[in-house]
Amino acid sequence: MKLLLDQNLSHRLIRAWLASLVLSLILIQGLAAPAAAGPLEDAKAAYERRDYATALRLMRPLADQGAAEAQHYLGIMYRNGRGVLLDYAEAVKWYRKAADQGDASAQYQLGAMYAWRSLDSEERHNFWQGLGVPKDYAEAVYWYRKAADQGHAYAQRALGDMYAKGEGVKQDAAEAAKWYAEEVKSYRREAEEGSIFAQDKLWFMYSTGTGVKRDYAEAVKWYRKVADQGVISAQFGLGQMYDRGQNVKQDYAEAAKCYRKAADQGHAEAQNNLGVMYYNGRGVPQDFVLAHKWFNLAAAHAEARDTRMRDMAVKSRDRVAAKMTPAQIAEAQRLAREWKRK
Repeated sequence: MKLLLDQNLSHRLIRAWLASLVLSLILIQGLAAPAAAGPLEDAKAAYERRDYATALRLMRPLADQGAAEAQHYLGIMYRNGRGVLLDYAEAVKWYRKAADQGDASAQYQLGAMYAWRSLDSEERHNFWQGLGVPKDYAEAVYWYRKAADQGHAYAQRALGDMYAKGEGVKQDAAEAAKWYAEEVKSYRREAEEGSIFAQDKLWFMYSTGTGVKRDYAEAVKWYRKVADQGVISAQFGLGQMYDRGQNVKQDYAEAAKCYRKAADQGHAEAQNNLGVMYYNGRGVPQDFVLAHKWFNLAAAHAEARDTRMRDMAVKSRDRVAAKMTPAQIAEAQRLAREWKRK
C-alpha cells in the first residue's frame, strides 16, 4: 500500500516563515554579530543568553554615558519587560535618546511606538493608542523616514504602508511603491552578503507577492540559499516543494536530497518523508531497511506534543516491517541506533 506524504505544504511553508520572523525581530533590534571584546559586547552577550540582570547592570552605565547602542538595548528591555518591569514610557525615553544620535533601529522602533504596529497578537493593548506616547502617525512617519533613509528595511516597509494607507501623510500609491521597492533593494543587498534573514525575507516576498510581483523562480532561488546555509526548516520546505511540484518542476531525486539534509539534523518530518521515499522507491532506490530506519528515527524525534507525527511514523514503520525478514529488521534497528546528528 503506497504511503502518502503530509499534504499540508502551505502550512509548513508559513511555519518556516514564522520561524524566520523570530529571527527578524532580533535582527531589527540590532542584535547582530559580535564585535571586539568590551563592556558593551559583554552586555550584549549577556542579553543574548537571556541573562537580563547582568545585561542591565552592564548596559545602564553605558547608556547613561551616551552610548547609542546601549540606549537602544535599554529601550528593548523596557519595551519587552526583560530584566525590568515592562514600561513603555521608559522604552520610548531610551529609544529617543538612541534615535537622536542616528541609530536607525531605534528610529524605527520609536516610529513603531507612535504608530503601534505590533506583530504580537497576544499583546494586550488598546490598538487606538500608541505605546508609551499618544498615537501620532505624523510623528511615526518622521522617525520611519529617518530610519528608511539609512536603508533600514523594516522602516522602508513601514513608511510604504503609511503612504499606502494615508496615515500621517497624504495617501500616495506611487510613494508607497517607491518605499516597497527600496525595502526589496535593502534585503537584496543584505542577502547577497549572506544574510539568512534577508534571503528568507526575499523568499517570502517573492513567493507571496508581498511588495513585489510574485515570482516563484526568484523565490526558490533565495529559499535554496537559506537551505544551503543549513536552515533545517528551509531544507525540509524545499524538499516538499520538489516532492509536490509546488512552484518548481517536480523532482523526486532533488526532494530526497533536501529531505536528507534536514533528516541528518534530526528533523522528524523530513525523516518520515525520506522513509516514504525509500519505501516507494521514489527519488531513491527502493530499500525497506532504510525506510524502516528513517521511520524509526522519525518516531523517536517527533516532538512530545506531536502525537500525529509520531503515530504516523510508527504505523509506517510497522507496515514496512511486515514486508521484511527478521534479519532486515535487525539491520534497520542497528542503523537507527548508530545514527548520529550531522
